[in-house]
Amino acid sequence: MSNEVCCSSESLSLPPLVVYDPHMRRTDTLIFLLLLVGSGLPGQVHAATQATEPPSPSWQSCLEDLRGKALAQNLTAGTVDAVLGRVEQLPRVISADRSQPEFTETFADYYRKRVTDFRVNKGRELLATHAGLLQRIQSTTGIPPHYLVAFWGLETNFGTYFGKLSIPSALATLACDTRRSAMFTRELIAVMRIIEAGDMAYDELIGSWAGAIGHMQFMPTTFLSYAVDGDGDGHKNLIGSIEDALLSGATYLLNAGWQPGFRWGREVVLPDGFDYALAGLDQARALSDWRSLGIKDAFGQALPSVNLNASLLVPLGHMGPAFMVYPNFHVIMEWNRSQSYALAVGRLADRIAGAGRLHHPLPDISLSTQALTRLQQGLNDLGYSAGKPDGVLGPTTRKAIRAFQRANNLVADGFPNEQLMQLVAAQSNSASGAE
Repeated sequence: MSNEVCCSSESLSLPPLVVYDPHMRRTDTLIFLLLLVGSGLPGQVHAATQATEPPSPSWQSCLEDLRGKALAQNLTAGTVDAVLGRVEQLPRVISADRSQPEFTETFADYYRKRVTDFRVNKGRELLATHAGLLQRIQSTTGIPPHYLVAFWGLETNFGTYFGKLSIPSALATLACDTRRSAMFTRELIAVMRIIEAGDMAYDELIGSWAGAIGHMQFMPTTFLSYAVDGDGDGHKNLIGSIEDALLSGATYLLNAGWQPGFRWGREVVLPDGFDYALAGLDQARALSDWRSLGIKDAFGQALPSVNLNASLLVPLGHMGPAFMVYPNFHVIMEWNRSQSYALAVGRLADRIAGAGRLHHPLPDISLSTQALTRLQQGLNDLGYSAGKPDGVLGPTTRKAIRAFQRANNLVADGFPNEQLMQLVAAQSNSASGAE
């Protein structure tokens, strides 16, 4: 689970399923997801997991330190020594953790690459194949089958791509790196617990560079909290057992607060002259209020008369589709903090359940980090505080864009486009020349 690496455990009410860094441009980038899921099958791992450099003295010292920390957590010396005696330092893991893409992936790019015809058709096939299992899971957890299959599709392409690295080695490498040592030390110790409990063996733990495990890409600490024995064999195996993996995913969603009987949200149509300043995940209001503003569903019908709070998202501004999202959308975001990911899960689930394509076409928009950086600098020069020019389209930058749009009689949706960038550049250059 991406893009996406993660959020520190402290930032979520539940342990994160993926390692996701909100400051890393990964949030919505293809590069991160490609790194996360890997490009090979589990059976191709052995050559790939070999360290490319000899162990350094600092590596050996770190392993000794990790041994002491693991033993202090009441793990047996046999388990600790068996794991640490086999882990290898993987420099490519550090490279992956440091990777920064050249381009910011827009929602249109993200969506097209994830909600594909293949995933829709394969998801429908698997929905039928595992109908009995999925119905049993729904009867005990309330999680609808098409949502679980959608998560499965986005996480590992329905179990076809787990990653190709030794999870213990990847976690040990990250634990010995200074950037987030404490977090990955906890994850490594969690892996040792999984092995000591007999749920999964060392050699089975093949996955992503960030340490996510199995069909649904649980981080090891999440495994300890929410993994379930779904097939009744006495073990919790999230790679070898689809039953264990899907029931564990449902258990996580249930504990995250999923509301049975409600959907994630829906595509909507906005009235002419709509005030885009009302959009944003943090601006929830009663569904009846949105109805009164003239927002309709994608078919032009009135929004349902339900006592429910909702937020409006316009991930591509006024040029793209609009979505009304409900409390279950926030539950999806407990799984992965990316709004684009949550929208993709919701829409893929809808498509698997039989819904059609988006009613509003996705525009073709490309945003390079360099162009965004120049835009941020231009906005700052003009007195619109866009924050540090870093090429990241965050809330501060969008607020500055919206203020500039209002001042220039543009649609104030807070989203950059070529017209906006050219106008900011022109005004910024003019202001500089006048000084």
